[in-house]
Amino acid sequence: MTGSVRLWCLRHGESENVTAGAAGAVPAAPLTERGHAQAATVARILAAEPISAVYASTALRAQQTAAPTAAAHGLQVQVLPGLAEVGIGRAEGSTDPAVGRSAADVLRAWILDEDLTQQVADGETGHQVMARTTAAFDHIATHHPGQTVAVVGHVASLTIALDRLCALDGRTWGTPLPHAEPFLIEGDGNNWHCPAWPGADS
Repeated sequence: MTGSVRLWCLRHGESENVTAGAAGAVPAAPLTERGHAQAATVARILAAEPISAVYASTALRAQQTAAPTAAAHGLQVQVLPGLAEVGIGRAEGSTDPAVGRSAADVLRAWILDEDLTQQVADGETGHQVMARTTAAFDHIATHHPGQTVAVVGHVASLTIALDRLCALDGRTWGTPLPHAEPFLIEGDGNNWHCPAWPGADS
């Protein structure tokens, strides 16, 4: 795509909310020791890339994951609220397995049933998540045409956003994004292309 931006997208590294089984955005949760090591590995993987900007969500774990890559390229991490994980309202931070199952059911409904009205508790609907994530990707495309950018986000919000923006037709379901594994997408704000989804056959 002429004038398109190349985005190295990734989910943040392993974090304490994940190891504790806490659901929701949990923005203050930091990386674990393993997560910090994963972030350093990402910086090495992307060292040869001509990265001109590094973006992360408002979550500490995303910013900690992005920091080594930004430092390696002499950049500061830029925070985009639209990249945040899916909010689940009053259930935020719950370690109840039933809440985790509900979150998975809602994400499935968004992706496979294309029912964006669903939500966990009084949290965000799929429509709300798509609106803010689409705006975040549009912002990046507008400000970085023809450039290469790194973006650190979250498993659920990245999955629903890219499944729809890249017209993956549900192929993301069943292959949740691994921690800190960069994958490439390209787009110009109107059209996005994701050549491969981590863990998927195609």
